[in-house]
Amino acid sequence: MRIVGTIPLVLASGLMAASAAQAGEGSWISGDWYLTLGATGLVAPNFEGGKKYMLSAQPIISLGKVGPEARFTSRNDNISLALIDDGSVRAGLTGKFLFSRDSKDELEGLDPVRWGGEVGGFFEFYPLDWVRARAELRHGIRAHNGFVADIAADAFYDVTPTVRISGGPRVSFASSDYFDAYYGVNATEAAASGLSEYHPGGGVKSTGLGGAITWKVTEPMTASVFTEYSRLMGPAADSSLVKERGDRNQWTVGVSTTYRFNFSM
Repeated sequence: MRIVGTIPLVLASGLMAASAAQAGEGSWISGDWYLTLGATGLVAPNFEGGKKYMLSAQPIISLGKVGPEARFTSRNDNISLALIDDGSVRAGLTGKFLFSRDSKDELEGLDPVRWGGEVGGFFEFYPLDWVRARAELRHGIRAHNGFVADIAADAFYDVTPTVRISGGPRVSFASSDYFDAYYGVNATEAAASGLSEYHPGGGVKSTGLGGAITWKVTEPMTASVFTEYSRLMGPAADSSLVKERGDRNQWTVGVSTTYRFNFSM
């Protein structure tokens, strides 16, 4: 089982500390804040584009100012630090931890992908009271040198005061540097792995749908079950790794729990 340790929490804490160090009393840093911490256990492909599945775990971290309205959150939201938050519009910094990818099994002969991360910004808003749209743009660090953009829209409905159902479409884009790290096969790798040589460009990475059932256990604590489906597109779907050893259809099923802490600065 893959388990992320304290790295994402350190990243989020570092963002908050850096902002606090540069801000004096009476600045935007002052006021009521929240910190949401949690964990997700899920069954997903053993690598991006793979056809075998494995059990893994991921953290959930979100940091921002307390707004006038309750917000919708999704397990797809990466580590976030909201710099703007008025209840209907939220924007700020975001980050994601990336696992390393070993050269074994179906990946034997390919260069390993180092562990690293992605940092960037996010923007979300509510076009309707029951719909949230969110976009993230991130740049790779260490694992890859490309850009990744994720866009999602979720409709949500409260079945009871404590049970909510939600779901909607997702689409992802990436640059050629990202695709080269995860889907490219150069001449040396082709000779060592037996895969066809492949040099990807940039474009659409995947499209899909996701849904969840969320239960508010207590006022600060929630739990949920979820499922996600994505179909690899463009440079990802055309990769020899996916065509010859993987699968365009990617499923994820899991459970998660979060706890929200409120504090003042």
